[in-house]
Amino acid sequence: MELLGLWIAQNEGSKFWMNVLTELQNRGVKDIFTASVDGLSGFPEAIKTVFPDAKVQLCVVHQIRNSLKYVSWKDWKTVAADLKNIYRSITEEEARMELDRFSQKWDSQYPSISRSWNTNWEHLITLFDYPDEIRRIIYSTNAIESLNAVIRKSIKNRKIFPNDNSVYKIIYLAIGQASRKWSMPIQDWKPAMNRIALEYEGRFNI
Repeated sequence: MELLGLWIAQNEGSKFWMNVLTELQNRGVKDIFTASVDGLSGFPEAIKTVFPDAKVQLCVVHQIRNSLKYVSWKDWKTVAADLKNIYRSITEEEARMELDRFSQKWDSQYPSISRSWNTNWEHLITLFDYPDEIRRIIYSTNAIESLNAVIRKSIKNRKIFPNDNSVYKIIYLAIGQASRKWSMPIQDWKPAMNRIALEYEGRFNI
């Protein structure tokens, strides 16, 4: 994992993310194959604007958490299992059928769940373009969540900072310490790299 930058935002939206992505582009990021994001407002649109060939995958884990937020405890396991049938499908067509089944079964009690999946469908099905070894890498933002946990821990006991630079310094030092543990290779990374090389021939070289 590589951390490319830190930004402090007063408001997160498409304009903010456009600025972030444009800065990365100006610093040398020429292409993005697939961006895994967690539903931040305006982020997918900004990615497609700055890197039009990029594919966007919304974090399935976040989607599930949001879906289960208002489900009663007695239905929780059953709803979670039915949602699993969607994202664990083999193909997009199968996933679509599972979502339709879910809608027919649960819309009378939890209509917001299928509505959310339908609204975000375009960015939830990117994973079906890839084999399992790549799906396991892009379907969640766990690596980002791990990094966010490091950041939260570093500033937890410091309620007041004199300026933004002091915040950056604390976070930078914490990430530097945590990065020493980022030595474990991603599971199935080599077959995933080979598949990516074939998928993006002309855009990627091993």
